Amino acid sequence: MSSSTLARLLAATTLLTAGVAVTAHAQENYEIQVYPSETVPRGVTMFELHSNFTRLGCRFACPDGMLPTNHALHETVEITHGFNDWSELGFYWFNAVPAGRGYQWVGTHLRPRFRVPESWGWPVGVSVSQEVGYARAQFSPDTWTYELRPIIDKQMGPWYASINPVLGKSLRGPNSSQPFDFTPNVDLGYDVTSRINLSVEYYGATGTIKRLDPLNEQEHQLFLATNLDFGPDWEFNFGYGTALTAGGDKSIVKMILGRRVGGRKSLAQDSSGKP
Repeated sequence: MSSSTLARLLAATTLLTAGVAVTAHAQENYEIQVYPSETVPRGVTMFELHSNFTRLGCRFACPDGMLPTNHALHETVEITHGFNDWSELGFYWFNAVPAGRGYQWVGTHLRPRFRVPESWGWPVGVSVSQEVGYARAQFSPDTWTYELRPIIDKQMGPWYASINPVLGKSLRGPNSSQPFDFTPNVDLGYDVTSRINLSVEYYGATGTIKRLDPLNEQEHQLFLATNLDFGPDWEFNFGYGTALTAGGDKSIVKMILGRRVGGRKSLAQDSSGKP
């Protein structure tokens, strides 16, 4: 595919914000991850388990009738396949075990993503992810949602930085008439050794693109995380986070465990991606 064709694809993806155009009542603690720009290599399938436990969260009067998050366990299965050097498709199966309740199915999402190929020689990595899907009302009052996630990242010696200025939109639910909300994500990491990376991850929810929420209604979560390199087939991330403002869960432990299968040649050539 020519660079001009792919550029038009990326531009069209970005313009979908105008076609699909809620303030997030709570940072969705199912997949707590700042995305890198790199896509899964051609012919490779990535299987990931996202496990998050809220040690201190909403106990009783949660927003819009949602189930309490205090002592809730969230388990998300993510399966992503790389179709070529610049695109992938991800599938999510969200699950929860609220305190005092049994296993609950939450919902499913689909996530296509496109990136700028390295052959273009851009000084930073760039990709665009879209995510659309359903969640049950007791877990998310807005049952159908859409997300547009531009991704910009850069490796600078031992330092790594990724910025995800995420835009989200309710398609069905009490906030469906509201404009896109803004939930920025940032990851700043440092390679302590060739196999150990320490990082600070930030997750925010500041209001809509037309109006900032009052500070006490915004969400600002900070995680300290460790990424371990067990080889090109594996991904491992473990972190602890808390909210810096009144909004959001106050104490969360998270883990991401991933396994890549297929495309052995591609994996051997490209094993430097961050979780």
